[in-house]
Amino acid sequence: MIKASNIQKSFGDLKVLKGVNLDISKGEVVSIVGASGAGKTTLLQILGTLDVASNKTDSSLEINGVNINQLNDRQLAKFRNEHIGFIFQFHQLLPEFTALENVCIPAFIKKTPKVEAEKRAMELLNFLGLSERAHHKPSELSGGEQQRVAVARSLINNPSVILADEPSGNLDSESADNLHQLFFKLRDEFGQTFVLVTHNLELANMADRKLTMVDGLIVTS
Repeated sequence: MIKASNIQKSFGDLKVLKGVNLDISKGEVVSIVGASGAGKTTLLQILGTLDVASNKTDSSLEINGVNINQLNDRQLAKFRNEHIGFIFQFHQLLPEFTALENVCIPAFIKKTPKVEAEKRAMELLNFLGLSERAHHKPSELSGGEQQRVAVARSLINNPSVILADEPSGNLDSESADNLHQLFFKLRDEFGQTFVLVTHNLELANMADRKLTMVDGLIVTS
């Protein structure tokens, strides 16, 4: 599902990733832990095609059988929209839109017809226990509800991979526990692959595999 080889990333003279190798199977839930500055978020951004390795010519990244390094910008944007879902610590919902509208945005970018997109969005909101909150704006939702809307948005295009960066870092303990359980329910229900960067050891230890990053390298798996 995800195969990465010799991923390096530098910002000026600072080497953040020093040759990361990674192999994640379809339907696996993998957590990535490590101290701040270890390179976790940088790696996640490269896996999510939001950034590229500094050594693009002598590294490789394959997602769902597609060689990412061979895609041009337009192909890459299309691939990202259709195959990768993102969940961030801060939900990044647009405040002027309702929960339903926020969930639909990736589908609209994909040019999914409005009726079809809204039907799928309502199915997801119902699955996540939010059907009665569909027409509320983010300011009218609790933190846990906002994060579940963000989860629904990440799922709207049926992506192969869900990447989450500190997804429960901004939630109270009960909401965080509910979100953690939800990831595994989603994996079992829809078969997606999850890569979770987290400082939450409870979530990290629930994963099928826990990877530890130290100083730009994965040291355990």
